[in-house]
Amino acid sequence: MRETLVVSSRGQITLPARLRKRMGINSGDVVILEEHGNEIVLKPGIVFEVDHYSDGQIAQWDIEDKLSEHERDQILHALTSPVK
Repeated sequence: MRETLVVSSRGQITLPARLRKRMGINSGDVVILEEHGNEIVLKPGIVFEVDHYSDGQIAQWDIEDKLSEHERDQILHALTSPVK
């Protein structure tokens, strides 16, 4: 597919509706722009939600995940024992 698009005074272009539909690009979606030599490539992008955790939450997880000496010894033994 080859299209000729006009760049607005604000540097914007409008992607043709049939291309947006075929590529699954909807209003508000993210696209990735890559420069390859003297070509510009646009790709549909994906945004992942990122959670932010407080220092208190992380400290609580560390407490909950702490191994006893016996558990630690069992794991070390399993990791260092030759496979039979």
